Amino acid sequence: MIDIDELRTCTRCALSTTRQRVVIGSGPRHPRLMIVGEAPGRYEDEGGEPFIGRSGRLLFQLMSEEVGIERDECFVTNVVKCRPPGNRTPTQREILACRGWLVAQVHDYAPTVVLALGNVAARAAFNLSEGVGVTHGRIVALFQHETEPASSAPPPQGLVTYHPAAALRGGSSVVDVMRADLRVLKELLDQR
Repeated sequence: MIDIDELRTCTRCALSTTRQRVVIGSGPRHPRLMIVGEAPGRYEDEGGEPFIGRSGRLLFQLMSEEVGIERDECFVTNVVKCRPPGNRTPTQREILACRGWLVAQVHDYAPTVVLALGNVAARAAFNLSEGVGVTHGRIVALFQHETEPASSAPPPQGLVTYHPAAALRGGSSVVDVMRADLRVLKELLDQR
């Protein structure tokens, strides 16, 4: 079980010296869907919740329209729990330092399906080596961690799509791809 107090005071990497707060995640305890992003941005670092800025608004608009799921029905988190300075991409060291927290969250929250947003999340959650441009919309198996206890529940499956920040930069063509990917997600959720 994840130790929330330990996570709140985590110093496993140098991001602990520049963050305002650790952004753990938010949502119900045993959701059907867990959404995993890259790392908190400025608004998330200030507000303490993931995806509360423009990217989050776009993400949950698309989730509502294409999947019929609202934010409060999902557990939402990031691979890296502290904001990298200047919203830069987390380093491999930072990702590895935080990956154990993500593994623990997946185990504790036991989602049916995991949606990874962008390359960092796809690589951390699914061990994918190819980028999101190749892997988006593909149903993949979630990581298997050696220290997780055996469970009778089937392991969660997942799906990769673009990070909504990429859609904000890339425009309607990226949004169209995300919409198609989210329709695959809806089918996966309906099957499980």
